[in-house]
Amino acid sequence: MRFLTPPSSPFEPPSPLFHLLSSPLRVVVEHIYFFFLLLRGSALQAPDPSSSIRLVCISDTHGKEASIPSGDVLIHAGDLANHGTAAEIQEQVDWIASLPHHHKIMIAGNHDGFFDPSSRQDSDIHNAIDYKGIHYLQHATVTLTFPGVRDRQLNFYGAPQIPACGGDDFAFQYPRQKDAWSGTIPCAIDILVTHTPPRHHLDLPQGMGCEFLLKEVWRVRPKVHVFGHVHAAYGKESVFWDEGQKAYERVCARKTSSLLRDSFDPPAWLDAAKVAFYGIQGVVWSQVWGEAGTGTLMVNASLTYRSTGKLANAPQIVDLAS
Repeated sequence: MRFLTPPSSPFEPPSPLFHLLSSPLRVVVEHIYFFFLLLRGSALQAPDPSSSIRLVCISDTHGKEASIPSGDVLIHAGDLANHGTAAEIQEQVDWIASLPHHHKIMIAGNHDGFFDPSSRQDSDIHNAIDYKGIHYLQHATVTLTFPGVRDRQLNFYGAPQIPACGGDDFAFQYPRQKDAWSGTIPCAIDILVTHTPPRHHLDLPQGMGCEFLLKEVWRVRPKVHVFGHVHAAYGKESVFWDEGQKAYERVCARKTSSLLRDSFDPPAWLDAAKVAFYGIQGVVWSQVWGEAGTGTLMVNASLTYRSTGKLANAPQIVDLAS
C-alpha cells in the first residue's frame, strides 16, 4: 500500500496518511499555522495597481520554454538546464532575453553545471555565455531603478548554493550539515533569489531546504524571497517573523514521531500552543491595526510539476507597492 510507505524520492511529498502517522502533532500544527496565515493575509502592502512594480517569478524550466506573463522584472531562480552544458544554458538565456520584461535576473541551480567549475564539463572549459543584458547573480547584488514608479529602487541579491542532493555533476553543492549562508546576504536587500528554499517553508516534510538559509533569512528579512529546486512545494507563503513562526519551525524540525510519543512531549505541545496564540494575535493585529508590509512573501516558482518533467506550474506574479 503506497500511501503507508515513504515517498519514492526525497523530492516527492509523502502521502497525507503517511505524513499523519509519522508525526500527528506536526500535521495538527501545520493546519493551525496555515489557517491563521490565511486569516492574516499577505505579508506585503496592498499595491496601487496604477503604480505597482510587477515581479514575474519562474524557476526550474530545465531546458524548456513556457508562456510568461508581462511584468517589470523577470526572475529565474535556477535550473535553466538539465545537463548543464553551455549550449543548453545559452538556449535558455536566448529565450529569456527575447521576453519583453524591462529587467531580467537569473541565478544558477544545481542542474546548471557550466557555472560551477567543479561540475563544468570538459568540453565547456573554453566556452562562455552571452547574457544579452540579463543580470546573472552569483553571490552578487544588483540595484534596479524604475523611473516610471517614482524612481523607485529595489536591491536584489542572488546565490545558487544548495545542500548536497546528487552526484558530482550537480553544481554548487555543500554538505547538508555545513553552514554555507551565515553572514553572506547583505542586510539592505529587498528581493532575495536563491535556488534552494529555506527549510520548512515551501519545502517538503522531509526537509530538502536549508536550515542555515532559514537562519540567514531570519536575519535579513527581505520583502520577497524567490526560489525553486523543490518542485513539489510550488506556491506562495507569507511569513511574519514572530514567536509563532519560531514555534512552528521548532515543531517541523522535530524527528518523525508517533501518536504515543507526541502525547508525551510537553515542549512540542507548548510550541503548538504558541502557534495558536500568536496566530490569533496576528489576526487581531491585521484586522485592527493592520500589519501588511511587516513580513516576507516567500515564493517557490518552480514551473516543473513535481517529477513529471512537464512545465505545468504557472509563473508566480508578485505586485509590490511603490
